[in-house]
Amino acid sequence: MDNIAYSIFKPLVWFLVKFLYRPTVIGKENIPKKGAYVLAGNHTKWIDPPTLVALNKKQVHFLAKEEMWHGISIVVVKAMGCIPVNRKIHDHDALEAAYKCLNSGSSIGIFPEGTINRTDKLTMPFKIGAVKMANKCNVPLVPFVITGKYKLFRKGVTIEFLKPRYISDDIDKENKKLEKDIAKKIKESKNNGK
Repeated sequence: MDNIAYSIFKPLVWFLVKFLYRPTVIGKENIPKKGAYVLAGNHTKWIDPPTLVALNKKQVHFLAKEEMWHGISIVVVKAMGCIPVNRKIHDHDALEAAYKCLNSGSSIGIFPEGTINRTDKLTMPFKIGAVKMANKCNVPLVPFVITGKYKLFRKGVTIEFLKPRYISDDIDKENKKLEKDIAKKIKESKNNGK
């Protein structure tokens, strides 16, 4: 599912993210070097997906709200190889597209919160899609945690990749564990004043 537009888009995004926001990256060794995986974590700003694209050597196909397929943003989501998802329904088409992607050896990126967290809570309730995809396609799930703030031309945001894990058939339990692990990391960061 890799495409020419992505090969042009990726170096540009990498340069802009590194130059403009200078993210601190922890645990990059936890991203599998071979094979498909599901990347799942918290959502803080619109810049999260491009940042994660820039930090992954492999192409990651993010699930993105279908509203992004209108106007100028369509250029970006197509270049990134995103998969449109209708958030108003249980979008079977989006799930099938993600399964096809994973089964072909490509990777998926998803924000289980479903949208940017603008609340005072550490995380919003996680939807089950990420763990469901990883379980069904028998690929590792790589949790990530975004903490701090994006600040122009200086360090402020940290992206931490946690150890990959395979998901058991107890999807609800796995989803709660994923949410709990990410919330715990965010809380630790806040307690440390980051």
